[in-house]
Amino acid sequence: MDSSQIALLKTFTHYFLHFIFPVFIAFIFYRENWKKAYLIMLATMLVDLDHIFANPVFDPSRNSIGFHILHSYYAIAVYFLLLFFKGNIRIAAIGLLFHMLTDFLDFNLWIH
Repeated sequence: MDSSQIALLKTFTHYFLHFIFPVFIAFIFYRENWKKAYLIMLATMLVDLDHIFANPVFDPSRNSIGFHILHSYYAIAVYFLLLFFKGNIRIAAIGLLFHMLTDFLDFNLWIH
């Protein structure tokens, strides 16, 4: 694979994990209300608003985890603690933690 194909695969994988895979998570764990669960997980994409405070806003060579405030290790610890609440808070926590995992993999999986 050449570098353009790798870049395309990286982009596809990133957006698949952010937008499509949460449908499966919602359907498996919240089958009766999977649409609501998916929309809550989708809403957790707003965590990326912290990127607007960075210069440049997007840098493909920068690891989001530990750099942006809502992607900090402290924030991730809070997201983990939110798992112990019931209902929509837990669904949001799952979405946020999966978002962090996706961003972590996006940076660390593709280093070559």
